[in-house]
Amino acid sequence: MTIYEELKARGLIAQVTDEEEIRSLINDGKATFYIGYDCTADSLTAGHFVTLTLMKRLQMAGNKPIALIGGGTTMIGDPSGRTDMRKMLTREDIDHNAECFKRQMSSFIEFGEGPGQAMMLNNADWLLGLNYVELLREVGPCFSVNNMLRAECYKQRMEKGLSFLEFNYMIMQSYDFYHMFQTVGCNMQFGGNDQWSNMLGGTELIRRKLGKDAYALTINLLTDSQGNKMGKTAGNAIWLDPNKTSPYEFYQYWRNVGDADVMKCIRWLTFLPLEQIDEMEHWEDAKINEAKEILAYELTAMVHGPEEARKAQDAARALFSKGGDSANMPATALTREELTDGLIGLLDLMLKCGLVPSKKEARRLIEQGGVEVNGEKVADTARMIGGEELEGDGLTIKKGKKVFHRAHLK
Repeated sequence: MTIYEELKARGLIAQVTDEEEIRSLINDGKATFYIGYDCTADSLTAGHFVTLTLMKRLQMAGNKPIALIGGGTTMIGDPSGRTDMRKMLTREDIDHNAECFKRQMSSFIEFGEGPGQAMMLNNADWLLGLNYVELLREVGPCFSVNNMLRAECYKQRMEKGLSFLEFNYMIMQSYDFYHMFQTVGCNMQFGGNDQWSNMLGGTELIRRKLGKDAYALTINLLTDSQGNKMGKTAGNAIWLDPNKTSPYEFYQYWRNVGDADVMKCIRWLTFLPLEQIDEMEHWEDAKINEAKEILAYELTAMVHGPEEARKAQDAARALFSKGGDSANMPATALTREELTDGLIGLLDLMLKCGLVPSKKEARRLIEQGGVEVNGEKVADTARMIGGEELEGDGLTIKKGKKVFHRAHLK
């Protein structure tokens, strides 16, 4: 099976500009393609998985990936998929986030100078030095405002207000493709399906300015059966940085995906053979949980390494086994000085464990029945924890359905 047919069989491809030409180029290993990442945070999320694994699959087939860090476009902010304007970041914040992205991407793709080796570029290198009037004269005539306003990425913002700053985003992204087409031979752009309008802007700019063809392919967005983005929800993201989402929490997220979503995630995100996945499609009942374990292990190993994946799996299994060892569970060690008369309030403990950003949030979770201590649901927001409960292995706090944390005394 060719790489293009595999992408189709996995259900990844959403839209293409010229299927015959794109199929030919990537099957022959002749695609030099880019995927852009605006660095709005200091870590990639699980929501980036589809594009990261796409780069890896295509590189394994002999194609050349370009990971484009959006040091320049991040200063404007992409309106796609947003109902509000993104937070404006400083240049220092953006540069820091870009460095974090580089480290994480290196776990997925091979960077180097030779054929088939990936490149990492930063569009700040060419966007930030542009003269505004010269840019308008060079590319402005190639964009129809009427067509831009019909683009899906803008239409959904028109009612609440679209700033002129964000209106320029399509031009910036299109200019990226135009620039790399000329300087590094980039002939394709890949990205999420919400980027389709922006990507067409790039292919059209290249056609009108240079009289040449470039291509675009979008992949389906990683959403659950309810249509919500997975692993990338604002305020509840699943990060690839182990300091933001521990390997155990990362594992637990995928172990707890919905029954309706597990096989799609395995097909899209793992490198398991399609023949094996096709067999798993028929699994039912208890076998669905086995599929979830496979998904969680494969993705955790990909991000954090096989050893951390094994530890997370053992800890998760032990948690549901009587008398199981939960030593690998994320844990917080307290000193006796942090107790008051040998006690600490559960709200304070959850805050110290990093389970909540505030005591107000901890109180809300308890009132909604979303907190358990050692397997028992807590209803009293004034619950006090005694020092004796924290001795030895301590106690386990469960937040919601997916997050477990151990608290103990040093």
